[in-house]
Amino acid sequence: MAYEFRLPDIGEGLTEAEVVRWLIPVGESVKVDQPVVEVETDKAVVEIPSPRGGTVLHHGAEAGQTLAVGEILVVIGEAEETWPAESTAPAIPPPIVGTISEAAEELVPRVHKTEEALTRVQALPLVRKLAGDLGVDLNQVTGTGPNGRITREDVMAAAEAVSGGPVIEPPPMTLPPPPVAGERRPLSRLRRTIATNMSRSWAEIPHVTTFDEIVASRLLAARKALEARHHVKLPLEALLIKATLPALVAFPEFNATLDGDDLVVKGSYDIGVAVDTPDGLLVAVVTGADQRSLLEIGSEVQRLAEGAKERKLGVSELTGQSFTISNIGALGGGHGTPIVPSGTTAILSVGRANDKPTVEDGKVVVAPLMPLSLSYDHRVIDGGLGRRFMTMVMENLAEPALFLA
Repeated sequence: MAYEFRLPDIGEGLTEAEVVRWLIPVGESVKVDQPVVEVETDKAVVEIPSPRGGTVLHHGAEAGQTLAVGEILVVIGEAEETWPAESTAPAIPPPIVGTISEAAEELVPRVHKTEEALTRVQALPLVRKLAGDLGVDLNQVTGTGPNGRITREDVMAAAEAVSGGPVIEPPPMTLPPPPVAGERRPLSRLRRTIATNMSRSWAEIPHVTTFDEIVASRLLAARKALEARHHVKLPLEALLIKATLPALVAFPEFNATLDGDDLVVKGSYDIGVAVDTPDGLLVAVVTGADQRSLLEIGSEVQRLAEGAKERKLGVSELTGQSFTISNIGALGGGHGTPIVPSGTTAILSVGRANDKPTVEDGKVVVAPLMPLSLSYDHRVIDGGLGRRFMTMVMENLAEPALFLA
């Protein structure tokens, strides 16, 4: 008998999702737990596994269309069955052997490398575009990602193997065509989510932003020395997180959320890191940062950044930060006025360190000055507290020994 699988709530109170692409066409067979479709939620692109084996009889929506939670996503039955379009069922189905979260497995499909799964190219749209730009045949590439998925690194390695040397990745974006007067361009789902969150934060939180800069000579030297000693690329965000943690401990108002008339101090230090992706700004979360070493934080930042750019992070990796750091210096930025994310009380923006004249020991010298911008919720944090927090962060960044000890 045909089974109607309806779009589940795959996390954080999801109400709808957009179909990105179908992995199993109508008429083809599917195994239990085999990814059947990619959908885009407010922040993540995720694969949804099939709850049962059989033949795909019907797709609930075409690529680019939106489905509400509870609507038919896919119909699975026997090969000889048909499923008439007029066969509808109540909007909310009974539970599927336990809870939906069990089927979704936090948005990460179980790995069952069947012959069918191995013969189908698994790659996100951004990776497919990169392969096309570099002339790489994905059918000839072995994926190292989850469930055999081909990653950006796999494509780059394949291109370098063919060329016999380093390959320069093409720019992620090209200049758009000239604008057409009066043209209406619908916002993407992610951009709509960003717009909603920014509007909410700006409307609810009275922002105050304080600006300063530090001489980053010792910070940059420490980063270079650590990279040389451990043979790794250490993201600047790892050092920024480590330098900020002591200040968050000393001033818990910055690691908290305002709930009505109560300030709720958070018991963990889950640091959000802003990531610039081709689809828009995402904030990935380094959970339990205070329990990780510097190198562990660096590795996690790299993993989250790559996952965010390929849109393969789960909801739990994109929500729940207690404090946020935005490294706009990676894009050449300086001072800014970052918007405090809803549910938190502060955000630190760090700009690019550029050589400028400054005074040291009464003499004018040229040194790399790093801009800092701290925005905070003025309902919770006054100017004096803001300055004390910023002073500790500045001291730590100027002298890394203070937080590396």
